[in-house]
Amino acid sequence: MNEVIKAIKERRSIRRFKPDMPGKKELEQIIEAGLYAPSAMGKQGAIIVAVTDKALRDKLSAENCRIGGWQEGFDPFYGAPAVLIVLADRNSPNRAYDGSLVMGNMMLAAHSLGLGGIWINRAKQEFDMPEYQELLKGLGIDGEWEGVGHCAVGYIEGDIPQAAERKAGRVFWAE
Repeated sequence: MNEVIKAIKERRSIRRFKPDMPGKKELEQIIEAGLYAPSAMGKQGAIIVAVTDKALRDKLSAENCRIGGWQEGFDPFYGAPAVLIVLADRNSPNRAYDGSLVMGNMMLAAHSLGLGGIWINRAKQEFDMPEYQELLKGLGIDGEWEGVGHCAVGYIEGDIPQAAERKAGRVFWAE
């Protein structure tokens, strides 16, 4: 089987991570894969903020938990030590699509490197808050950005989950 198709079929969302931080070279490869995602009209309108600072990661987790309505102390990032946040140009009509493709590429890249990943929502709500817009400015990021998603990444704790059966009746041919 083709290696790309094999990775697509085998990749699963991981919900248990070891606390060990992946190497910077691994994270850079995952990010690079995200940057090579297709984008509307080739504009490359999505950016990635790589969070490896534990204090910031934990702050984002707590905010995400609050927005999601979970009990205080729940970690929506499931213990993943690295969080790659995808944001897209708020003025682009294709921001959600472009950012989604970046997220998909990064999750596949993490899997191909033997790491786990999971898409965690609520980045939009976080980065609509002035505090997180200020964070972006503090990182030297200008412009208006909308959060698309968090790609939580790390070493997998336990086994990779089995894929659910694919639902029937989802393909229609117009021949």
